[in-house]
Amino acid sequence: MSNTLTTVNEYDAILSCVQHYTAGAKSGSSAEMKLAFHDQATIFGYVGPDLFAGPIQGLYDWHDANGAAPDLELRVASVDITGTVASVRLEMDNWNGHRFTDLFNMLKVDGEWKIMCKVFYLHP
Repeated sequence: MSNTLTTVNEYDAILSCVQHYTAGAKSGSSAEMKLAFHDQATIFGYVGPDLFAGPIQGLYDWHDANGAAPDLELRVASVDITGTVASVRLEMDNWNGHRFTDLFNMLKVDGEWKIMCKVFYLHP
């Protein structure tokens, strides 16, 4: 198998993982969203002047309180893969009226890609 085919396969697997996150965001299902993240994943970013940081459960709690975002528009802006690590940049507009840029650091754990850390920017 060539490196190109391996990279394409890994790229597709990474996007499939991210799809769980975006499907959960659109549907309001934090259970779907959880499939994208490692159990020990973390989240960091600012909501106004306040740092939103800690275990990824904080995202699930926020999402459960804010509900589905059926009109969410998104684009994968970049994917960078090196061996068993990857970085993904996701641009999202209209998450219940908000625009976000998400940066995901990912790791292939036991043959499966998982988001280990989400760092976000909430656009003013």
